[in-house]
Order: sequence, then C-alpha cells, then structure tokens
Amino acid sequence: MQPLLCPTFVATAAMVVLLAVPGEVVAQTGSATVRGFVTDSENGAPVVDVNVVVQDTLGAVFGAVTEENGVYIISRLLPGRYVLQATHIAYFAYTDTISVARGGLNEIDIALQPRERSLQNIEVIHDRVSRSTEISAGLQTVKAADIELIPAPDVSGDLALFLQALPGVVTIGDQGGQLFIRGGEPSQNLVLLDGILLYQPFHLLSFYSAFSSDIISQADIYAGGFGSRYGGRLSSVIDITTRSGNLKKLGAQFTGSPFQVGGLVEGPIDTAGKLSLLVVGRHSVVEELASSYLQRDIPFRFNDIFAKLYGVARQNGRVSVTGIRTYDRGTVGEDIGETPLSEIRYTNEGVGATYLYLPGSIPVLGEFAINASRLDTELGPDSAAIRTSRVERINISADISHYVTIGEVKWGVFARTLGFDSQLGGTFQELALEREFVTESGIYLEPLLRQQDGMSIEPGLRIHAFPSRSEVFVEPRFRFSWDRENSQISAAFGVYHQEVVGVNDRRDATSVFTAWTATPAAAAVPRAVHLIGGYRFQPAPRWDFSIESYYKDLSNLFIAEWTAFPRLTTRLQSADGTVIGADLRAEYRHPRLYAYVNYGLSSVRYRAKQASLPLWFGTETFEFRPAHDRRHQINAVVSTSVKDFNLSVRWQFGSGLPFNRALGFDGFVLLDSDVDVFEQEGDRRVIYERPFNGVLPTFHRLDVSVEKSISFGASELTFLASVINTYDRANIFYLDVFTLRRANQFPLVPSLGIKASINQ
Repeated sequence: MQPLLCPTFVATAAMVVLLAVPGEVVAQTGSATVRGFVTDSENGAPVVDVNVVVQDTLGAVFGAVTEENGVYIISRLLPGRYVLQATHIAYFAYTDTISVARGGLNEIDIALQPRERSLQNIEVIHDRVSRSTEISAGLQTVKAADIELIPAPDVSGDLALFLQALPGVVTIGDQGGQLFIRGGEPSQNLVLLDGILLYQPFHLLSFYSAFSSDIISQADIYAGGFGSRYGGRLSSVIDITTRSGNLKKLGAQFTGSPFQVGGLVEGPIDTAGKLSLLVVGRHSVVEELASSYLQRDIPFRFNDIFAKLYGVARQNGRVSVTGIRTYDRGTVGEDIGETPLSEIRYTNEGVGATYLYLPGSIPVLGEFAINASRLDTELGPDSAAIRTSRVERINISADISHYVTIGEVKWGVFARTLGFDSQLGGTFQELALEREFVTESGIYLEPLLRQQDGMSIEPGLRIHAFPSRSEVFVEPRFRFSWDRENSQISAAFGVYHQEVVGVNDRRDATSVFTAWTATPAAAAVPRAVHLIGGYRFQPAPRWDFSIESYYKDLSNLFIAEWTAFPRLTTRLQSADGTVIGADLRAEYRHPRLYAYVNYGLSSVRYRAKQASLPLWFGTETFEFRPAHDRRHQINAVVSTSVKDFNLSVRWQFGSGLPFNRALGFDGFVLLDSDVDVFEQEGDRRVIYERPFNGVLPTFHRLDVSVEKSISFGASELTFLASVINTYDRANIFYLDVFTLRRANQFPLVPSLGIKASINQ
C-alpha cells in the first residue's frame, strides 16, 4: 500500500513547480526570435493550423505552424527587415513588415479576420486541413467540421459517431459504449480531455460520448504508434483539445431532439475581455420520448456537463481550467431468455488546470498542468449493487518545447498517483480486491527534426517508473514522414506498457462492467510493440488515396478465465495476442461535394495460457479470435449541399463478430447441504464449444440526415431530419446462449432536431 501523496509524487511535483517558476532569461546573442499567439478576431479563440512565415529581403523564408494553443515561434533570425504573413483557408491573410534587432525578442500577436460565412459553408469545410485520407502513421487530426459530416440523431454532432466511421474501430453495437481500436480493448485506450484522463468517456447509448462537436477544437486520434509524450496504455490515444469561450461577446444555444436536450452559454466574464467562460450541458430524454414513438424500450439515462474557464494571464501566458462530469444508467440488451440482465451505472468526474507560458526571450514554450479524475461504476439494483468499482487519479506534469532551426525538441516530466477500490463479489487472481494505490512517474524526450526536402524524423524515449512496484520501463519510440509533391510516406514504431488493467468478461455482449486494478505483483506487466507503415498519394487535384498497414504484438494480457458458466468471472488467465491489418482510404473533394470510402482488413488472435486448459482442450495453450475481431469493415460517407440544404449519408458494413457457441446444457445442483436431488431443480448450465468459435451474421446500415439553417440577424435556427438504419436492417446484437433467441440492434430510427443560437 502507498499513501495517496507518496514521497515520489511529492518530489516530482516539486520539480514541476520549479520548472514553472518564471525567471529572467538572458537573450541569445546574435539571433532573434519572433513569437506570439494567433487568435480569431471575432471571438479571441486560438486558431490552429495557421501558417506563419517571415521572409527577408533576399527571399529566404522561415516559418511555423500553430498548434492547438495558437502559438507560433520562429527563432534564429538575423537582424534586418522581414515581411510577416499568416495564412489560413478560413481567414483573410495577415501581412505586416517588421524589423528584427540583434538578440531581440519580437512579441507579435495576430488576430485573423474570418472570411465571409458563405465561403465557409462548403469550400472551407470540404477543403479543410484534416481529411479522411490525411493520416500519418496512425495519427488523424479531427476538427468539429469533420464530426458534423457524419449523420446523427441530433443537430450537434458527436465524436463517438465519427470514431465509428474509421477503419479499424469496432463497436459491440448501438448499446454499451465500448470502442475497440485496431485490436485493442476499450481499457487499453488512453482518452484525454485537456489533459484530464477519462476512464469511460462513451455513453451507454453508443451515438453519444462526453465530446459533442460544440466543445471540440481538435482531436488527435492515434490508432497506434503514438509518441513518447503518451504512455500507460497499449492500444491507442484520443487526445482532445476543447475550444475556449468567446472573449468578445455573449452567446447561447439550445438543442433538442427525441434523444437529448442541451444548452450552451459562453462569453467574457470581465470588462477587459481577458477571461471567458464556456458551459455546455446535455440531458437524455430517450427513455421518455424515443422509447414511446419507437414502441421499444430504450432504458438509458445519461447526462454530461462541461465547463471551461480561459484567460489571458499576461502577454506571454495563457491559463485554462476545465471541468467535466458525465453520468450513465441503463440496461444493455433486452430480456430475451434466461440470461439475466443487470443495470449498470457509472459517473465520470474530472477537473484540471493548465498554464501555457512563453518564458523570457528564448524560443521555448512551457505547458504546466495539474488534473484529477475519478470513475465510479456499479452493477446491479440501485439499492443493492452486486459489484462496484472506483478508480481515481491525480496527475501533475510539465511539457517543454524548444524551437530550433531544424525543428523542435520536446521533453517533459510527470508524476501521478492512482487509487482503486473494487467489490466484485469474488476474487481477482485469488485476492479479494480492496483499497490499493499505485504511483507512477517518469520523463520523456521527443525531438522533431524537419528536413528541407519535406522529411520529418521524430525519435523518442520514455522512461516510465512504477515506484509502488519497484519497476522501471524504458520505451523507445519513433515516427517518420516524408512529404513529396503529391505523396507522403510515413512510419511509426513504439514499445508500450500498461500497469493498470480493466477486468471484464467479453463472453457476454451485454457485460460492459469494467473493474480497474493494478497488475498483480506476481504477474508481468502487459506490453505491446507497434509497427506501422503508410503511403498517401494524390493522383489528381480533387482525389486522395492512402494505404496503411499495421502490426501489434501483445504480451502478458489479462482476460477472463475460461469456464462453463455464462456469467462474469473475476478470475483471470494470461494471454498473448497478435494484431495484423491494413486500412485503405479514398477521398473526393469538390466545392459542393465531399465523399470518402474506407476499407479495413484486420486479424486479431489471442493465445491463452491457463492451468485448466489441458482439462478443457487437451493443450496447455489455446489460440482463438476474441469477440472484437471484425475481419472486414467498410465505411462510405457523402456530404453535399442542395439549395441550402446540407445532406449527409453514411453506409457501413462489417463482417460477423465471433461469439461463444453452445454445445449443450446440463443441470447443476450444489451439494453443500442435505439436498434432495429429486426435488431440487438446480441451475441450468451451458456447455460451450471452443471459445468464440461461432460467427454472427454480417452487419450493414445506412444513415441519412438533412440540415437547414435560417439566420435572423445575430440569431440562427438549424433544423435537422435524420434516419438511422434507413432500410431497417435487422442487425444482430447477441444470441441468448440458452434459448438461441437473438437480440437485434436498433431498427429504423427517425429523428427531428432543432438548434437555436444567438450571439450578441
């Protein structure tokens, strides 16, 4: 046992605080730096992906691209006069002439003026920076405009539906909120919101997550091969940066549909326009409204509330405070036989503060953060839960970026402590889980070297220590891309460890309860090795194609022990795994038409190691396909505008998922007392065949939405009509192992939505 604030955590936290203290820095001699923040002139928000360049009198060009914080830094400039220019497709170009003195620092903040709205509707959205095919070694950057292209039952889009349209992403169905990314389990995904870790970010109704398009600035989605800044997970990273509230004027919004109602309020909260607040909330009404008109019980209740305080602390500093809370309650599946269904409830809570600082006159950016999060999960009746689980985390970190002539050098330190408290009604590796603590700390280094021929090399190293286990892992990372005139080659490699695991049972599709715990002290820590290679090319001005292959080697996994009982077991067995796959994408862009199609091919194989396997199968190890091994996937999306109506269509196809097929049944009577076997009925017990040896039918579905906006001065009304599962395909969710009756996913689901917004 470790106390929540252990000496290692305190020592590393002190180091972070010392790094964050601003001090007088001597300017570099002989060269100068130009830096600043790029913002939107109408709302004061940071603008991402702005190309900022300076050109001297001889024509030499030096530049930078703003990231999620809107910062640009151009260093190593010689004294003289330069033309400074900032360009972005959604804004008018900014141009100025500046004089740079020897060893000087030029603080130049840029406010870009947005282009006319009529230009943004089609051309800007459909020719944005983040496109379906623009993926580099497993990384895809997503903006709010991307999310809005996917048909949804609400006017405001949701990141959950966008993720489900990516190749290599598998869901168990319309219910459950479980995402498997390129062969990984949901508990192996690292999901961050402004640096706050969320353990269960997706709602039970899989159309929704904690991330509506109303709060997202951008999301970096790593399906694998992520750099050394990230760690503690084996599969993927979803790193979400939220937008800040309007610093210039007040705004409000209301949304409503048969599934949820929501509201948004934002604006400055001081007279100087230096501090803004954004609050967004949603509450489900699906249980009351959608269930009635669909004539089908949809037993889900969920809500989420998000708030962000953003401020200009000084000319070279920005501060933000983010808070989020989500709640879910529901029963996954339907009562179709003798397998009982249990209600599940979970609550996410998180809060974090970030300070962004440009120190002295050197080309350095510092980001200092502290955050905390917690997940409470219960399974069973509200008054008497059968199983409970709580996990909580406190994290403190410092991330430093040094800007040099040929790129950037990033490094950082972190320290965190985690607490677990689970009551599972059983044992976990022969131990009854109670209160336990885990500490983590480490450092990473991640230089980014850019060559003039378009080549970028990003080697990395992460040293991740677990003082509570007296273990240290050294994890090498590497990312590479080479941009040619009409093509790009990319690759990534990395070694990853995950000391914190999620305990669950994938044999039952309705079992979404996950208990979080540390790896048992006597067991090896789960490990993964990623290898990715990709090629993207543009054969014609409006066409893009890409292909990406990947390989993941997984070892020391923990999966549910194989038994004849179709219910959760808290006993685990060790397993290794192999994931092999390829994603193909094609995209077409036109001022009034945007379309893409992607195809995912993958194979996931587990090799289980369990003491009782020889009794079951006659071998010491056994290889099988896990429940999320979807071999083929296709997603096609089309978005167009017809007479001021925006039409979006999505068709998806998935080959059948593995499931446990029953061989037969018997009766079981526990002889723990004087039992009359002629009178005692006992319990029915299923006798399985080999694990996941059956395959469910294929899945396919068509979703359509039509949207129309009407402006009234500073106000705007948006109307939405959508249909999920347009041709009413009977897609299977799961089979009851006793009765072989099938439970289907949602039938044809029509929806009407409205959004009213006003800006003063």
